[in-house]
Amino acid sequence: MNMMSRAEIGCQPRWDKATFQAQLLAKEEHYHIHHPFNVRMQEGVLTPEQIRGWVANRFYYQIRIPQKDAAILANCPDRETRRRWLLRILDHDGCDGNAGGIEAWTRLGEAVGIPRAELWSLRHVLPGVRFAVDGYVNFARQASWQEGVCSSLTEMFAPRIHKDRLASWPTNYPWIDPEGLHYFRSRISLAERDVEHGLQVTLAHFVTREQQERALGILQFKLDVLWSMMDAIERAYG
Repeated sequence: MNMMSRAEIGCQPRWDKATFQAQLLAKEEHYHIHHPFNVRMQEGVLTPEQIRGWVANRFYYQIRIPQKDAAILANCPDRETRRRWLLRILDHDGCDGNAGGIEAWTRLGEAVGIPRAELWSLRHVLPGVRFAVDGYVNFARQASWQEGVCSSLTEMFAPRIHKDRLASWPTNYPWIDPEGLHYFRSRISLAERDVEHGLQVTLAHFVTREQQERALGILQFKLDVLWSMMDAIERAYG
């Protein structure tokens, strides 16, 4: 299939908001829930070593997310948007009695058998994972804040993956302390809240067809980051 040139895209009529949102949602087929490693994880066939490898590498993503969100915040001149976006950083770093998502992931690490100090040492983080995650943070630093917001819309697909793990892991991986699954439980409602705001910004800012196509490309970039992380983990842990 021939790709349209930028000029050809610019001549195309813009999508209305409902159609544009549907185009964004259609990107779900590229979400890492469909990656072979995640499929096997969901089927319950991974070994403890493979689970620990995934948890240790995904932890690098978790600790870098507040830095990504801080970069978007720094690029944003709108006070109200900054107030709302700040919640994402607090969700991960914690505040006012809420230990936060990074601590919840640390407890997941302990539940699967990774001591806290070992997890935080980052010595298990693979080069491919580090490269992909750092690339995402650098994108957020250099892009406009609206493009940074758009890249976060992979959260649209996150509640399903969290619900799937909550439903299957206690049966498939009974050796994992159920208390360690709190991260997945806590992220369902937070992701839904974040998606509402992210969609509001994206649908309002990307209004021409060329901008809408750009938004789809940004979302695909973020999906590629997550997929690349899984590729690196699969190559290392089988």
